[in-house]
Amino acid sequence: MMAEAYFSHSFLHSKEEENIIKTVVLSVFSWSTLFLLTTKLLSKRSFNFCNRTVSVIHASLAVTLATLSVHDWSCPFCPLASKSTPHQMRILAITVGYMIYDMGCCLSYNKLKMDDLVHHLVTIVGMGAGIAYQMCGSEMVAALWITEVSSPFLHMRELLKELGYRDTILNLIADICFAVIFSFGRMVVGSYLTYVTVSATNPILIKAMAVGLLLVSAFWFYKILRMLTYKLSKKNKIKSFNSKKQ
Repeated sequence: MMAEAYFSHSFLHSKEEENIIKTVVLSVFSWSTLFLLTTKLLSKRSFNFCNRTVSVIHASLAVTLATLSVHDWSCPFCPLASKSTPHQMRILAITVGYMIYDMGCCLSYNKLKMDDLVHHLVTIVGMGAGIAYQMCGSEMVAALWITEVSSPFLHMRELLKELGYRDTILNLIADICFAVIFSFGRMVVGSYLTYVTVSATNPILIKAMAVGLLLVSAFWFYKILRMLTYKLSKKNKIKSFNSKKQ
């Protein structure tokens, strides 16, 4: 009976791993196909515009799936250091597939900066570790929600520029929305999530990736502050110049 139970458990475990691998592969294929369709539909737009359009779709899907996976909003990170649910594993697999697609897309376009590369690798390795260990699903889905909720505004900034809205009030609103949501999400909520992840009995690799993601976020937070300072000072200079002309 013990032998039968062991082999049954091993079979189910291997089937789960096989399904997750298939989900990752299907995800890479699906996002790549969506990108190709986008380039056909928006043939007059740039490579970067089409890729960012796909990114907005992924961010919207990721936030929706992550939101639906939360069972108790009084503690959205709970239960900590627990076995991941099949739904959480699928969400992570879909995002790992997207990150692989996006990294390949950026590399082919020669638009992958060092901080972006580190972010992609940390996300892929961190979520990959969560899938392999089949634990920390709550923390990782929460991290996904935090990182992706500001992404539509990040990409909207660049999309608006190509649509002819550079240096307009609409573009400034997108900048401010992105900066506020990113700063609060990653630096306030994200710092707390990193703390509880590191404090819990999680594998060392997952703890290291949580810290790595927070460090990348801190670097981007610094860049955002510089960007906002520049944009607001530029806006004030234009207003001052116009008032002097009048």
